Amino acid sequence: MTFLSPLYGLFLLCIIAIYWSIQQQWLRSWLIFLASLIFYASLQAQYIPLLLAATFSNFILGRAIGAPPDWRIEDWQFAQQDWNRRRLKLLSFGIVLNVLLLVSFKYIPFILSSIGSLLGWSMAQRGANWTDQHLIAPLGLSFFCFECIAYLVDVYRGAPAAQEFLDFSAYKLFFAKLISGPIVRYHPFAGQAQALKFPQVDQITEGLWLIACGAVKKGLIADRLDILVRLSFDNVQRAGSEDLWLTIFAYGLQLYLDFSGYVDVARGSALLLGINLPQNFDFPYFSTSIADFWRRWHITLGDWLRNYLYFPLGGSRQGLVRTCVNLIVVMLVAGIWHGAAWGFVVWGGLHGVALAVHRLADVWARRSSPVEKFWLSLPGVFTAWLLTQLMVFTAWVFFRLPNLKDSLLVVRHLWGHTADAQFAQKVYGEAIGLYPPQILGILSAIVLCMGIAYLLQRGMKLQLTWHIKLFLIPLCLFAVWLFAPEGGSRYIYFDF
Repeated sequence: MTFLSPLYGLFLLCIIAIYWSIQQQWLRSWLIFLASLIFYASLQAQYIPLLLAATFSNFILGRAIGAPPDWRIEDWQFAQQDWNRRRLKLLSFGIVLNVLLLVSFKYIPFILSSIGSLLGWSMAQRGANWTDQHLIAPLGLSFFCFECIAYLVDVYRGAPAAQEFLDFSAYKLFFAKLISGPIVRYHPFAGQAQALKFPQVDQITEGLWLIACGAVKKGLIADRLDILVRLSFDNVQRAGSEDLWLTIFAYGLQLYLDFSGYVDVARGSALLLGINLPQNFDFPYFSTSIADFWRRWHITLGDWLRNYLYFPLGGSRQGLVRTCVNLIVVMLVAGIWHGAAWGFVVWGGLHGVALAVHRLADVWARRSSPVEKFWLSLPGVFTAWLLTQLMVFTAWVFFRLPNLKDSLLVVRHLWGHTADAQFAQKVYGEAIGLYPPQILGILSAIVLCMGIAYLLQRGMKLQLTWHIKLFLIPLCLFAVWLFAPEGGSRYIYFDF
């Protein structure tokens, strides 16, 4: 059961009907809990016991961390110190437990393979090959573990712990966000769940509109772009430099439309149940700096990295050099979080270095009035946007091809490499039916549409009324049903 399948539509309609027909909150929590188990079982039923055990463990740890000190002890200062030490130990244990869960399923083959290659141990390499073939990571594990760590840290910092396992498990396993986010904190979610009101017509329309937009992004556009991306990156040796640049451009758009499309459907589904999930994208490809890009791309992950890693490392409070080091460390963690391969490490490292360079350039610009004036001028803004997007799109090579042998081959072929004689005919002529100028025109049209939406929403603060959205929703869904490629492709972030 995937978001764009008719089965999911029927599933969601049934859940909505039952959800709003009952009044007791505990029954609604039971419904979300059971529905989430059914949804996950349709994808990976074998890992339901693991998710339940991990959810229960984090619930118990949260209760223990949030337990008040025993004030009956006469020496209250000793009691306070002992309580703080106990809470810190529990928090550390909880973080280690979640990290070990993540490492055990996602990174064992990568670790063994790296050790085998570095030290020449054939046994480690054989172990890596075996685990890679037989051990499949649970879907959504990275999001699951990051949410658990955030919850435990929030409770340690003073937020109240969940008192009912049913409420906590309904939050943790909520089917709309379970597989690929957005990353949601427990307390805002629980607060909304306790104050539910039947949505108004405009809210219902907004939920359906988000689902329709997500379906168009994924089904109509991203899945079509996937055909070009797969054919080109699977035949890197035969593709020319122009083909590779076109493919990188297409993949950057595909990744954004695929992931933001998923989040749109997730947010729309949740909104129909009275839950407002956080926004995860805010026109990232119109950012004029790499720092601004990360405020707009995968917003909930960026928020997690800032609050639970960057600030604990010292943030920007310990000097410029330490700030740059912290930025690089944080982005390396972000790269590793996305996948167990050196390409993701390189991708994270590139973004970390870019953030550090931006911080240094920003400090320099503030000390030089002419430089600062240039970056604020129209040519300066355009230059900043161009440099930012060039860096972002080029780095996507390592994200799409995490095997360094493949990604470095693409980098080497980006300039002055001629395509194989049959590449254009096989890929463009036979498989796609369009040639590079036409594809470039389509990609440019997509960017133009994004630019118009950005101008209307961010520049002119204009929004479609719910009446117009209600009219467009069936047209969008019908277009997806009619024109989406048969079968479609797997959501990209299912792998993370």
